Amino acid sequence: MSGNLGCLYGVGLGPGDPELVTVKAARLLGAADVIAYHSARHGRSIAKSVALPYLRGDQVEEALIYPVTTETTDHPGGYQGALDDFYADCAVRLAAHLDAGRDVVVLCEGDPLFYGSYMHMHKRLAHRYPTEVVPGVTSISGAAAVLGRPLVERDETLTVLPGTLPADVLAERLAAADSAAVLKLGRTFEKVRAAFAEAGRLDDAWYVERATTGKQRIEPLADVDPASVPYFSLALLPSPLTPFSAKAVADREEQPGDERRGEVVVVGLGPAGRPWLTPEVQDALARADELIGYGPYLDRVPPNPRQRRHPTDNRVEAERAAHALELAAAGSRVAVVSSGDPGVFAMASAVLEVASEPRFADVEVRVLPGLTAAQAVASRAGAPLGHDFCVLSLSDLLKPWEVVADRITAAARADLVLAVYNPASRSRTWQVAAMRDLLLEHRSPHTPVVIGRDVGGPEESVRVVELADLDPAEIDMRCLLIVGSSTTRLTERGGRPVVYTPRRYPA
Repeated sequence: MSGNLGCLYGVGLGPGDPELVTVKAARLLGAADVIAYHSARHGRSIAKSVALPYLRGDQVEEALIYPVTTETTDHPGGYQGALDDFYADCAVRLAAHLDAGRDVVVLCEGDPLFYGSYMHMHKRLAHRYPTEVVPGVTSISGAAAVLGRPLVERDETLTVLPGTLPADVLAERLAAADSAAVLKLGRTFEKVRAAFAEAGRLDDAWYVERATTGKQRIEPLADVDPASVPYFSLALLPSPLTPFSAKAVADREEQPGDERRGEVVVVGLGPAGRPWLTPEVQDALARADELIGYGPYLDRVPPNPRQRRHPTDNRVEAERAAHALELAAAGSRVAVVSSGDPGVFAMASAVLEVASEPRFADVEVRVLPGLTAAQAVASRAGAPLGHDFCVLSLSDLLKPWEVVADRITAAARADLVLAVYNPASRSRTWQVAAMRDLLLEHRSPHTPVVIGRDVGGPEESVRVVELADLDPAEIDMRCLLIVGSSTTRLTERGGRPVVYTPRRYPA
């Protein structure tokens, strides 16, 4: 265990309206390294949906997915045994982050220590790590607010009961209560309503579902259809001292979400580290269950023990694509990573080609763009791509050299700036010289050439040479070349060369 442990935060999010999240909770949500949240097997999380406006988008996510949501299970220890094993496993996962010095926020609807799911992590971890609990607005407070009725006044007492109690116990306590709230409805609803009736309190009781949200529902408890009652609802017996005055909110039809379906998202990591990632790509990487890609590119994605990683060699694109689609067909969220932009000499076309097979017709494939190597090198040099340009690869592994040579000549004749990918490798050393000679047939020997190497990385270098002086021995696979057109200019600013291509072309 390291000396610098992360801090565990149990953060209450309130009853559902994101605007009821406290200022302190919002600050911690934005600052945390790891965001953990509970969900059922469908993967949707009410807590995460409430917290979403306050999350950065690049945080590690730990989805704590309940193994069972009813008391039916094959676990040898029964329902409680299955949950105990689940909570123990979750604690181990979160402890790994805390041991590494990462702060972990566990999201919790309502208040973390008021029937909150967070308390199971608190009991297992709070004695071992720095811990702070951030209270939240309870579901009872939210229900009373939308109902417009005080819970208790003067000397009254409030009784809070779980709907899982035996019916006779519920009836006895409701009969003696001034005001009362009964939580954990769902499958217990009919028993709870019968207890209110037996206690003689049914006519005074109200039903509140998803208080403070867009799906909020308020009805007299006696009028509710038991088949329509979700777990996130409660029965409320308000203070008898204040007559009802709030206007009931009309029911809003709930739009049930689809069951979770797998998908493949092909993402561009940009030319180097996290600063080059788009927020959209960061979100896709955070949500993924499986990550697939060329090993060195996959290494650029911070590891998350929740995710499975599948590094491969750089020459198995079709196999990599098929593997990703097969995982998605089985229900996984799969991110296929590419350097730069996935649609530029990268994995997007390979995935879409394999996805056209009939067996993958139902698998969703999305492509998320990334900053290209050409854009990165151009930005370091100035603006060499300021006018018309073309992008080509010198590699002849997937197309004959004759095609490459014809395209170089055509681009030179058209006076286009060239952004040249894959200029050389250990097994390909002669193409740079061949390209240079082809270009010199149509372009001045003084044409500026930008040589960008490892842009954004620790060994970044950007040099500008004249076309006639381009030395193939200086070029390797980590380089990208930008060859100027007849209008490209080389100047100096602040002691360094600046290359740009004017947007106007001579008549």
